[in-house]
Amino acid sequence: MKKRLLSMSLALAMTVGLLAGCGDGGSGSGSGKSASWKVTCPWAPSGVAAMVSQKAAAKSTQYSDTITLVAEAIAGDAATVNTWVMDTEANDPELVFVGEGLLSITSIIDPSKLQFTEDDFVFVENLYSSIFVLSADATLNIKTVSDLEAYVAQGQEISVAVNGAVGSEAFLAASLFGKMGAGDQLKLVAYQSAAEAAQAVAKGETQFAVSHQSQIQETYQQGSVTVVCAFDEGPIENGPFAGVEGVGEYGYPYFRNRCFIMARAGTDEETVAELKALYDDILADEEVVTWLQDTMLLEADTMSQEDVDAHVENVKNIVNEYKDIVAG
Repeated sequence: MKKRLLSMSLALAMTVGLLAGCGDGGSGSGSGKSASWKVTCPWAPSGVAAMVSQKAAAKSTQYSDTITLVAEAIAGDAATVNTWVMDTEANDPELVFVGEGLLSITSIIDPSKLQFTEDDFVFVENLYSSIFVLSADATLNIKTVSDLEAYVAQGQEISVAVNGAVGSEAFLAASLFGKMGAGDQLKLVAYQSAAEAAQAVAKGETQFAVSHQSQIQETYQQGSVTVVCAFDEGPIENGPFAGVEGVGEYGYPYFRNRCFIMARAGTDEETVAELKALYDDILADEEVVTWLQDTMLLEADTMSQEDVDAHVENVKNIVNEYKDIVAG
């Protein structure tokens, strides 16, 4: 009987020990406990960032035993990020997306909308990079930057469809045509969504459009538009627009659209490093890389804090130089 009681005591002790080792959903991943990190996308719930975030969340359990990513998308932009900052503290299991739209454009054009600064965040990783393209009505027969320069030299009005009156696309259009000396000829036509702006040129509502590659792909394949150039340093390397010239080759300004994953300022360095390592593993996954390139026409583009600072400063410089064309 004593042996039986001893065996039961040992079994109970082992059970308690095993239970004690199980995670309780605590906020610190460095402690070895399992934590669910909610990742808030403050843009369109059906948009590019939300879709990539869902993909990353689905992959998270394959690469970490301690962190599970949970994707959430809320329409709201600056208002959503304001709330996120006010409702979170250091080491809360919360992540949020911000990009050049908030850090470099809104901060200059309409700073009253922002109740936060870059100091409220700590950078984790860049979720993806999107190279914007300029498309043209196919009847104009503009296929290269040289063709575009010749068209602009004619001195007629230039209409460009963009997503929002003061978004990334508007500043890219203003910087390109402004640098060509056509700022006075430029008419930016704002649409309520990126998809609408991309379709406007095919419908004859505008002569040009600035959009993500994925948003103009179908119209391009139908022959309604030409894709003139990419807003990048060199030519596009992958996908249906591979070989399209980059405006940087001709000395024109450019920037990529990026999606920065941020934790709350003050979060433990060990935790941030673990989150970055997880995202790096996910973004190096062969399935994810192929899906980004072939389906979303995006690039996995991991970055350092120095890269982020350089990107934000570059966009700020473009905004400051061309804000009179965009904002009037």
